[in-house]
Amino acid sequence: MRLNYSTVLIASATMAAAFCLTAIPKAQTPAPGRTPRPARTPDGHPNLNGIWQATTTANWDLLPHAMRPAVAQPGVYPDVPVLAAPVLALGAAGGVPPGPGVVEGNEIPYKPEAAAKKNENAEHWLDRDPEVRCYTPGIPRAMYMPYPFRITQGTNKIEMSFEFAGAGRTIHLDAVDPPPADTWMGHSVGHWEGNTLVVEVSHFNDRTWFSRSGDFHSDALHVVERLTPITPDALRYEVTIEDANVFTRPWKMTMVLYRQLEANAQLMEYKCVELAEETFLGHLRKKQLVKHWEGDTIVIDVTRKIPAGDKLYER
Repeated sequence: MRLNYSTVLIASATMAAAFCLTAIPKAQTPAPGRTPRPARTPDGHPNLNGIWQATTTANWDLLPHAMRPAVAQPGVYPDVPVLAAPVLALGAAGGVPPGPGVVEGNEIPYKPEAAAKKNENAEHWLDRDPEVRCYTPGIPRAMYMPYPFRITQGTNKIEMSFEFAGAGRTIHLDAVDPPPADTWMGHSVGHWEGNTLVVEVSHFNDRTWFSRSGDFHSDALHVVERLTPITPDALRYEVTIEDANVFTRPWKMTMVLYRQLEANAQLMEYKCVELAEETFLGHLRKKQLVKHWEGDTIVIDVTRKIPAGDKLYER
């Protein structure tokens, strides 16, 4: 009995030790051919260098949303919309994936007239969204588009390079003069609060959107970003939006950015201008390139509309 009891104690202790060992997080193992990345830079701040990407559906819609067609028309049942003509041939690829939303309180506080414009934008997003035209996406949208971006961290500057449209921004950690004119990506000035990088962004134009759902702003937009490491390879990204011309109060969104750990992680070129050329400039050609398309189940004939007045140049 004493032998059996001792055996049970030894077995139990062994199992407990094994459990404790498995509960301890393993040290980060670098990809083959790479050296370990230090957790902090030489000046003591968190090391943000690397390639990052959001995995939310915020680029489609900031608020909680169910699956829906990217461009919809009424279906057989009133509460079940189907794909409309512009995206009909895409089938399941023409849908918006569902998402839980990223906005605090699940509400964007639009002024009444701005809410009407937002709804109109959503209805006509395929003709209006700056992303469709390959325009620089602005901040904060560039941070949560479904494409990676690179952070290169220095002592006085932090550079961010975005895959989409070759966009970029500089976060100034030192005193600099603001730009002489408003810009697509704004003017970013940052500082450290402990482990959190705080960035104030201003001097925007009014040409960018927050999402494909028509969320917009004016040139009075002011953005405050907070990037805080929660693990060596994950950042909590908090954004406060303020624009007195469009919203009744400041509002906030939060999400997580993840570091790419693949051995071949790199920032590729997404030069989308060529893709967008025919979409919004095709009507200027003397001879249209796209007039007719015929697939196995769908035939599409294209008729161009020439935008009136200033819209010709806005496109």
